This record gives sequence, structure tokens and C-alpha cells, in this order.
Amino acid sequence: MDLGDKASRYCVIDEEGAIVAEGTLATSKKGLEQMFGSIPACRIAMEVGTHSPWISRLLASWGHEVIVANARRVALITQSSRKDDRIDARTLARLARMDPALLSPIRHRREKAQGHLLVIRSRAALVEARTALVNSARGMAKSWGERLADCDADAMGAGMLKNLPAALAEALRGMMTAIESLTKGIKEYDQKIEQIAATEYPETKLLRQVKGVGALIALAFVLTIDDPERFRRSREVG
Repeated sequence: MDLGDKASRYCVIDEEGAIVAEGTLATSKKGLEQMFGSIPACRIAMEVGTHSPWISRLLASWGHEVIVANARRVALITQSSRKDDRIDARTLARLARMDPALLSPIRHRREKAQGHLLVIRSRAALVEARTALVNSARGMAKSWGERLADCDADAMGAGMLKNLPAALAEALRGMMTAIESLTKGIKEYDQKIEQIAATEYPETKLLRQVKGVGALIALAFVLTIDDPERFRRSREVG
């Protein structure tokens, strides 16, 4: 399958390499179930991407052998002069039939690990949004000939507006309120990350013995590695 955001292209070949079916299906649980939910177990190859983690788990739950290809290392796809979903689906099918190793298969992290990693990424999104608002507020104050007090982003809020001109303070009030709200959300994520690290991943305690490594960095590292056994040598982790 060549996965698309809304629709995916598939190509089915037999043991002799002959194409027996081609078509398009919806990139949804319903679309996949209609195509793959009741057929005999088979080998299915797809490129790594946004949808490949959940799709590969779903297909595997139906007994299929799933290969997730590292497309950046498959020259027949990345260096092809004819970029076409139908051609890519055929290429994936033929490579999977000949030798799965040709697809440089990768292993997705487990569903639980992916869910916990989403907590870290959600926190990062809030931090990014807050940073953008802080920089905007400071820039607007400078354009008025004023400066917001130097402080950590956690300390920024509507209380910093009391010594500013009324018009400027009123213009920035909504932004400062939003910054306070984002800070509250970030702190809630911090508590959740501490809890996840302590209860689900005791190995993070070892990493936190390193100076400067807290729950956030330790948990992010453990979740990114997920299964250490997938590395033959420690140097491959990098």
C-alpha cells in the first residue's frame, strides 16, 4: 500500500509476481477493514509515515505480516523519476515479495509508548505557543517605547501590565491571559510526565542520575528507544 492522508493505493500480487488486483481505499479503519479484515493472512508492505503506526498495528491484529519500509533507504522509490501512487504501490509489493530486507523495514514503537510520547509532544506544542506569545508581547511593548520586566516565562501574566500605559496594557491583556493559561497547562503536563515516568518506566531513575536530566528528558529518551532489543549494538542507538 502507498498510504495517503485520505485515500491509499494498493497493489496485490501473487506468488509468481503477477498483479491480481489494484485499487484505492479510504485511509480509515472502516476502509481498511473492508479490504483486509476478512481476507487470509498475507504480507503487506507500506512506507513509514503519519498513518503507518496505527495502520500497521491494525493490520497485524488481523493476522497479517506487516512490513513498514524506510522509504528514504529504498532507492527504487526515492530516486524514481516517475512519482506515482500506483507505481509506488507496485514497487512496494514486488520488493516485499522478493526480499523484505530490501525495504529496510523499521519497527514502530508500541501503542502505549506512542500514547505517552504524545503527552510530551503535546507539552512541547504548548511551550512553543507560549514562547511565540511571549516574544510577541515583548516586541509590541518595545514598539510603544516600553519593556516588559525580565522574568522566566512561567512568571509572565496579567500582573506585569499594571505599570504600562493604559492603551498598551489593554492591548496586551488578552495575550498575557493566554500565556497564564498555557503556563497552567504546561505545569499540568509536567505533573503527568513525572507520574508516567515514576509508575510506568522505572528505568528513567537511572537516567536522572545524570546531571541536568530530569523526568522530561529521561522519559523522552526511553520512549524514543522503546524496545532496546531492536538494536544489535549500543552505538546504533545514536
